[in-house]
Order: sequence, then structure tokens, then C-alpha cells
Amino acid sequence: MWIPSLALCLLPLLQNAASAPKMPFPVPCTIDAWLESPGGRIEFKLDVRAPRRKGGTPNFALLSGARREDLVWIERWEKMPTSILLHIDSYDSHLEFPDMQAVMPLKGTWRKLIGPDQWLEMPLRGNIMAATPAAPAAAATPPSAPIDGRWAVKFASSDIPAVGVFAHPSPDKLSGTFLTTLGDYRYLAGGYDYTNKRWQLSCFDGAHAFLFSAKLQDDGTLSGEFWSGDKPSETWTAKRDPQAALPDAFGLTKEKPGVDLSKLLYTAADGSKVSLADPKFAGKPRIIQLFGSWCPNCNDEAEYLKVLDHKYRNAGLQVIGLGFELTGDEQRDLAQIALFAKRHSLTYPLLLAGKSDKADASRAFPLLDAVRAFPTTIFMRADGSVLAVHQGYSGPATIDAHQKLREDFERRIQELIAVQKTR
Repeated sequence: MWIPSLALCLLPLLQNAASAPKMPFPVPCTIDAWLESPGGRIEFKLDVRAPRRKGGTPNFALLSGARREDLVWIERWEKMPTSILLHIDSYDSHLEFPDMQAVMPLKGTWRKLIGPDQWLEMPLRGNIMAATPAAPAAAATPPSAPIDGRWAVKFASSDIPAVGVFAHPSPDKLSGTFLTTLGDYRYLAGGYDYTNKRWQLSCFDGAHAFLFSAKLQDDGTLSGEFWSGDKPSETWTAKRDPQAALPDAFGLTKEKPGVDLSKLLYTAADGSKVSLADPKFAGKPRIIQLFGSWCPNCNDEAEYLKVLDHKYRNAGLQVIGLGFELTGDEQRDLAQIALFAKRHSLTYPLLLAGKSDKADASRAFPLLDAVRAFPTTIFMRADGSVLAVHQGYSGPATIDAHQKLREDFERRIQELIAVQKTR
């Protein structure tokens, strides 16, 4: 049985006890949702839980693949409860269902800020899950040619190398990700389309909406399409290769020596200008992260940098974040950086460095030959010289690559600290 309106799920949570009707079924409830991309559905779920305090609003979380993003909440209700706006703060995007009393599927819009006064919009749909559990589906037939394993990938429109890593948790389920020298595609999930003999993987994290499809060719290669947001598709091919690997991320971006750190001025939360030669930074080994609050890979790296900050701060390490944001409006961009810090509970300094355009970022941070990726991470000695530069980030979805990255980061931090102690 389908519940005819999300209002039936949420209304009892938003009225006081005296006037609240009986709930048709207990919280939590889940909304099966999807974005309608040019290539098909990008599916995810909204997990709705009871308020943490009496009289509060319900708590929302976005579930996509293996990841839970506890960053969605009700910002406002219009003509309660017929319209809701769920704001995803750190990515400056929102999900809106304007008419919660409509016949299902519910219809709405996802909007994401992608530049000054420029928005990406995609159709949003959703259904309330049945109040009683559905009967278990019949077991799926395993694909005749599973694609588990490692693949060397080539996107038609790019010379950037890529690696695909896929697994079948069950016959009808597929998970994995793509690794590139700019970062990974995070947690992708999907399944096998038995009718068309195609594999599909997708991800929606509030910032990106990705959809991949592929078909196994007679020669054992994969031929596929990729949709990002509302853009037209691009093609990609892949060849199974257990040894497929990316070039060393520490060898792709180089230092430009001789730059005066005192002349690199960035904006603090209070509007003051701070240089990398500021007394609170000078004479310390440093990790400098070039990031954007809008960048999922940067958010993944910030979680790890928080761990490193706590572990090595007392040994003298200074972590600094330089934010490159979307709008060029200083107050709005500083507000986004503050939300980024709040989301990850960061206590190291975050400064606004400029706009997210890579050419602009290269001018704003001339210490490198170019800024090619967000994030880019600089390991700086206490004397201001650069030990190493790491381009991109392999997040937790990459499993083995992520573990290797952590080991590489810590090895370089220990080298920075050892040099500091010998001074």
C-alpha cells in the first residue's frame, strides 16, 4: 500500500501534541527519490527521522550508494505542510517538493549553484515507501559476464587517465567508483539491466549527479556512456587490467621556487587579510589544502585532514585551508567556508583565496606551476620551501588507493616534523 502524501508522514511531527492527528505509521520513514537525467534515473533515498527535541522539525539525510550525507534539513515550510525545501548547505544546493498533496510520484526540482547567478536544475521525483514491508523480490540471475575487478578507462573527451573498480555485492547489485588524477567519483551504486544487458551506476551527493552505463562487448571490453547533471552524454571505453593504475599524484604538480609568502594575502572570516608568512604560520611545517566547499573530494579530504591536525598539532604541524569558491561575492563565499568548517568540525584556519576557476586559482597561488585539481595539497617545510605537492584525492570509496594515500601523507608529515626537530 502506498501512502498518498508525504504530509501523512510528516504532519504529526510538526504540530503540537494537542492538535496532532494519529500517525498513520511510525517514524522513521523513507522517500524513494530520483533525479531525471538525460540518461535515465539517478536514484537515492531521503531518510526521515523524528525530531531530536519536542516541537522540532524532522531530520533528513540523503542516502546514495554506501554513503549517508547527514547534511539535509528542512529550511522552511510554505503553507505547511504542502511544500518543503530541503537545503544542502555545504554544497549550496536544495531539493524542493512544491506540492506535497499531489498524486505520487511527488514532483519537484533539484537546484545547485554552479557559478555567479548560475544554477543547475534537474527534475526531482519521489515516492513514500510502503507502510508495510514489500514482499522480497525474486532472486536475480547473476550476469553471464560480471565486471568485478579493475579496468583501465578512457573517456572520449579527456586525455586524463582513469581507472574503474567495480564489485557485485549481489547478483542484481553493482558498486564501485572511477579514479582519476583529479579525484574519484566517490560511491557509485547500481545494478544490471537484464533486458538491455547493460550495467548502470549512479551517485547523487547533493553536489554531483552522475550516471554511468556500460555494455560488455564481444572482445571483452566495456563500451559506455556517462552523464553528469543535465549535460549531454560522453562515451567511455574500458579494458580489464588488474594492474591498471594512475600516475603518481605527487609528481603531477610542481613548486615554483622563489615566491615571497608574505605577498600571498588571503581573507579571514573577519575580513582581515592574512599571508602565509603570518607569525602564527611562520617557522612551522605546514599542510596547505587548496579546496572548494562545493567539491565532494575536498570534503572527503577535510575529514582526513581533521584527523591529521589532531594527531600532529602538538608536534608542531600547522594545517591551513585556502578556499576557492563559486560566486566571487566575498560575504557569500566566506559564509560557505564557515559552513564547510562547521560540517567537518574543523579547528584549523580556513581562508578565502579566490574563485573556483583553475586559472584564477593558479594566479592566486603562484607557488605552483598550475592549479589543476581541487583539492591540491602542499607539504611545506618550516622554512617555507615545499617538500611535496599532491594533486587530487582518492577518497574512502577507492578503498586500497585511499589507504595508500593515508600512508603516503603520514610518511611526508613525519618527514616534515623530523626536519623541524633537527633545526
